[in-house]
Amino acid sequence: MELKVMEVMPLRVLKAFNNAWKAACSSSQGSVLVVPINKNYLLKPITFEGPCKSSIAVQIYGTLQASTDRSAYSKDLTRWLVFENVQNLAVEGGGTINGNGKIWWENSCKVNDDLSCKDAPTVCALTFYNCKNLVVKNLKIQNAQKMHVSFEKCVGVEVSGLTITAPADSPNTDGIHVTHTQNIQISSSVIGTGDDCISIVSGSQKVQATGITCGPGHGISIGSLGDGNSEAHVSDVTVNGATLAGTTNGVRIKTWQGGSGSASNIKFQNIEMHNVKNPIIIDQKYCDQDKPCKSQSRAVQVQNVLYQNIKGTSSSSEAIQIDCSEKFPCKGIVLQGIDLRVGGKAAKAECNNAKIIEKGNVSPSCT
Repeated sequence: MELKVMEVMPLRVLKAFNNAWKAACSSSQGSVLVVPINKNYLLKPITFEGPCKSSIAVQIYGTLQASTDRSAYSKDLTRWLVFENVQNLAVEGGGTINGNGKIWWENSCKVNDDLSCKDAPTVCALTFYNCKNLVVKNLKIQNAQKMHVSFEKCVGVEVSGLTITAPADSPNTDGIHVTHTQNIQISSSVIGTGDDCISIVSGSQKVQATGITCGPGHGISIGSLGDGNSEAHVSDVTVNGATLAGTTNGVRIKTWQGGSGSASNIKFQNIEMHNVKNPIIIDQKYCDQDKPCKSQSRAVQVQNVLYQNIKGTSSSSEAIQIDCSEKFPCKGIVLQGIDLRVGGKAAKAECNNAKIIEKGNVSPSCT
């Protein structure tokens, strides 16, 4: 069954989408919900909720634009478009999702020092919550209010062919955010934003990313983990095949002091760096707040991390920064086939409180 969201008056757009979703979700046969090409819909926050009776394909050929009326988000300051509790869902089509984030960036505490970051809005443009057997592909997602795409408590996810863009100075506009999600594959995507291209945080397992182009932005990150003395766990993450250009970090693991848990079995392989500020970085003293963070003895354990075949140029003199906890030093860190240079010359490495094994040619070296 195919259902189209047709041209409707602006005040009825939300109702039209809700009605189309209800019809698709209640159908006992597989349904297709179509956003037609050359159509532009201005939407307030909306949740497409399951469980549904059968599989659903949402084909976005046109454009979905977020309302710029910030009061429309008063009930939930964290989400705009949401798919929740849905199994066997595909969202695709080559269309555009535009978060119209400028009004949010201008009112961000990261931009305006007079605003408090406590309880600040964190609106994500596209959220998948508690979904299973999910495909998201061939979409343009741009100018999110904060994060562009978030996968939370999902299982069995395939992501491919995404183009995610926002200005380099747009605050907290992560490209793809993964939290409490297992078995997710991200491939063949181009991401350039004002924050992490991909961020993988607590509760995530079996995450694979291949064929990623990243920049501008803050690189590809595990974390941050352990904020507010919390327990965090991330494991079995592989980033294999990526190009990063002009980013403030390359491949990064970041944890707060005072946290607990672990980040383990992580592989960064076959990665090209072009003018990247911190190509390889483990920071167990991460502190993203106005006041200096207190020194604490507890830490998230970082172990079994492989950096293999990572080459290119650094825009900073220290291309490798591994700064681990004294009480919980990093274990099983392997550097293999590393060649990072700055200005045509050898770069430097700064490595503290870590058990590091170097294989083959490694430049710069931690030893």
